[in-house]
Amino acid sequence: MKNTVIGSIVAVMFILNLAPPQALTLTKPAQPTAGQIAWHEMEIEMFIHFAPNTWQNREYDDHSTPLDQINPLQLDTDQWCEVAQSFGARQIIFVAKHVGGFCMWQTDTTDYSIKNTPYKRGQGDIMEELSKSCKKYGLKLGVYVYPGDAQWGAEIGSGGRTKDPARQEAYNKILRTQLTEVLTKYGEISEVWFDGSCVIDVSDILRQHAPRAMVFQGPQATLRWPGSESGMAPVPTWQTVKKQDALTGVSTGKHSDPDGDMWLPMEMDTTLLDHRWFWGPDRDGMLKSVDQLMDIYYGSVGRGCVLLLNASPDTTGRIPASHVARYREFGEAIPRITQNKKGETSGTGELVELRFDQATPINHVITMEDIQYGQRVRAYRIEGLIHGVWKTLTQGMSIGYKKIDVFDTVQVEGVRLRVTEAADTCVIQNFAVYEVPSK
Repeated sequence: MKNTVIGSIVAVMFILNLAPPQALTLTKPAQPTAGQIAWHEMEIEMFIHFAPNTWQNREYDDHSTPLDQINPLQLDTDQWCEVAQSFGARQIIFVAKHVGGFCMWQTDTTDYSIKNTPYKRGQGDIMEELSKSCKKYGLKLGVYVYPGDAQWGAEIGSGGRTKDPARQEAYNKILRTQLTEVLTKYGEISEVWFDGSCVIDVSDILRQHAPRAMVFQGPQATLRWPGSESGMAPVPTWQTVKKQDALTGVSTGKHSDPDGDMWLPMEMDTTLLDHRWFWGPDRDGMLKSVDQLMDIYYGSVGRGCVLLLNASPDTTGRIPASHVARYREFGEAIPRITQNKKGETSGTGELVELRFDQATPINHVITMEDIQYGQRVRAYRIEGLIHGVWKTLTQGMSIGYKKIDVFDTVQVEGVRLRVTEAADTCVIQNFAVYEVPSK
């Protein structure tokens, strides 16, 4: 256990149930894999949607754009990475193939791809460019290959099932080849996105070519969708589900179960433009404000999930300057939460406490369970010592990887986490208190 003293603050930790973590013998909740823990620790990722839709001012490709018009002469994947880093993203997930079927790499499976455009005289490969940029900037790279393809009659929501059963076997080969291409030509892929699940068996491809990758939806899922594109996690936020629900490939936030036997955390995908994934002209009025983005941050990262925030390059291939500025403002706002720390500690048990040598203003508490032991806290109160009396400042149910609790500024001589219900002995990795300045 540790104590941190900041300024003249004296941190005092009271711990009940002093058995060390390795000695815990109660029934243990489901636990994440090492890969899932590393995924949680990223906290923020960037999505990139870029397809013929970008030229059509549409969310879904209607195949109306002649391929000779797709020539993003200013495309700069270094810029994409710089924008990602400006708001703290540690991974980029690139939509390499959306439901329209257009492929952003040099594929052998279709003529509807970047190789049949004027871009770099048909030699362009945006997956390759982004892979090199991610390596340069130290970012992880994930890939979204839509399981369906409208050209094959496997429309949105199909999971790859063709309307005409006679075409299914041929399309299965196409998708399997596409997935193999993107997983073998561009270095390590850290996440694979199957939007709406995948009914085509690709388990062998994932095992062989992406054994460490996180998988979003599908029967091999290690991540799931929360159930909306708002970026806000459900409350309470449980990261476990029943295995039978996980194996459906389409479990969402509504399947969350604190007693579930499988760790399947939620990835919070949302847009910068108000519910628009692709660029279109005159959409700056749709840009979410910094306040809206911070609400989303509190509702995603602040509830122990990972935020996946979208970017929409325009027809030049660059992220527009107005978007770049908003990402930067968001990235500048996030660290303000933790700039004025008043104290921190950790502990094992039902009570973790900090004492101060004088009345101290606080309005944020960040609590983190050591999730290698699972999500054990089921209910808790945060209490402040005010004029010698402990009073409840806020309360909740789930904590997990991280929980940010916010309340009105109050002067306290001490603050404590009191766990009122638990599935097992609680292992609190960090309990920190802050005064975040008002705007």
